[in-house]
Amino acid sequence: MAAASLLKAAPILDKTDLWAMRVQPARQGPASVIGIRRGSRSSLVVRASTSYADELVKTAKTVASPGRGILAMDESNATCGKRLASIGLENTEANRQAYRTLLVTVPDLGKYVSGAILFEETLYQSTTDGRKIVDVLVEQNIVPGIKVDKGLVPLPGSNNESWCQGLDGLASRTAAYYQQGARFAKWRTVVSIPNGPSELAVNEAAWGLARYAAVSQDNGLVPIVEPEILLDGEHGIERTFEVAQKVWAKVFYYLAENNVLFEGILLKPSMVTPGAESKVRASPEEVADYTLKLLYRRIPPSVPGIMFLSGGQSEVEATQNLNAINQKSHPWHVSFSYARALQNTCLKTWGGRQENVEAAQEALLIRAKANSLAQLGKYSGEGESEESKKGMFVKGYVY
Repeated sequence: MAAASLLKAAPILDKTDLWAMRVQPARQGPASVIGIRRGSRSSLVVRASTSYADELVKTAKTVASPGRGILAMDESNATCGKRLASIGLENTEANRQAYRTLLVTVPDLGKYVSGAILFEETLYQSTTDGRKIVDVLVEQNIVPGIKVDKGLVPLPGSNNESWCQGLDGLASRTAAYYQQGARFAKWRTVVSIPNGPSELAVNEAAWGLARYAAVSQDNGLVPIVEPEILLDGEHGIERTFEVAQKVWAKVFYYLAENNVLFEGILLKPSMVTPGAESKVRASPEEVADYTLKLLYRRIPPSVPGIMFLSGGQSEVEATQNLNAINQKSHPWHVSFSYARALQNTCLKTWGGRQENVEAAQEALLIRAKANSLAQLGKYSGEGESEESKKGMFVKGYVY
C-alpha cells in the first residue's frame, strides 16, 4: 500500500471552500525580491507575490486526495470532433456540449474524481439545462482545471521533434481562468524516443514547462507538469527508463531555477513501459518497479501528487499498472489523470443517443471507481468488459 505523504498534513478544500474561492477576486500582493544564481554570478530578480502559496498547497492536496484522481476532458474542439466522429456525430458545439454535460453530471462522480481538466470552451460553457459547467463540478466537490497550452508545433533544428507553444499571453489568460473558477492548469509537451530525443527537444520541453508553472502559480493556478514520453516506438522498457530519467532531471532543474513551489504542483508523467510496438511486453509488476525506481531517483517527496497519464494504454491496462504501483510502499500520492482510459467505453455506450445517457454515465462511473480502487492498491480486475481491455494506442497521435 502507498505510504502517506512526507509533507505535513495540509487542509484540503471541500465544496464550501470551492464555492468561496469561485467568487473571490484575484489577489495582487506585493512583489518580493528573490536571489538567484545566473552563471557564476549572483543577481537579484523581482518575482510576483507568493500570496497564493497557501491556496496552491491546499488545492494540490485536494486534487491529490485519497481514492480520487483527475478526469481529463480537455480535448481541443478538433480532437473532440474526432471522438464524436467515431460514433457518427458531427463536430458541432451542441454535440460537444451534450457530451461534456454527460460527463460532468454523472451522479456521485466526486467520490472518485477530485479534479476535471477542461478545454477553454468548456470552462465558459453551460450544460444542456443551462447550469455553468464549473458550478456543476464544484457542486460535486470536483476542482475545475484548465488546459492552457496552445498545442505542439515543429521544433526547428531538431530531428522532426515538437515543442509546445502558449507562453505568450499566459499571465493574462491564467488570471482570467482563475476568475472564471479554474484552480489548476495543464500544459502538455511531448518527448519522442524514436526521434532521439535530442538535447534541444528535452531542454525546450523542460524550460517551457518550468516557465508555464511559474506563471500559473503567480496567478493562483496549481500547474500540472506533463512531459509525456510518447509510447511510439519499438524500444524496450530500459530505453524508456533511460529517457525518462534524463527528461525529469531537466524538468526539476528548471522548475527550481524558476522558483516554482514544489508543494504547489502536480505531475502528470507517463508510466515507464516498453514502446507500443515493442515485441517484449511488460507485466504490471515490472511497470511498477521501473516507474517507482524513476520516481525515487527524480521526484522530490514534497510533490503532493503524481497523476499518471494513460497514453494509449487500454482502460484495464492503465488501471492494472496504477494498482501495481500502489501496492508497493512509496511516499507520494500516486493516482490517475486519464482521458481515453476513463471515457472510451462511456463514449461508445452513449453513441450520441439520449436514451443511452444513463448507461454511458454508469460506464464512466465503473471506470472511475476501478481507478479509485487502484489508487488505494485494492483493484481486483473482476468483471471487466472486453471493450475495456482493448488497446487505444494511435501511432503519431495528435492531441
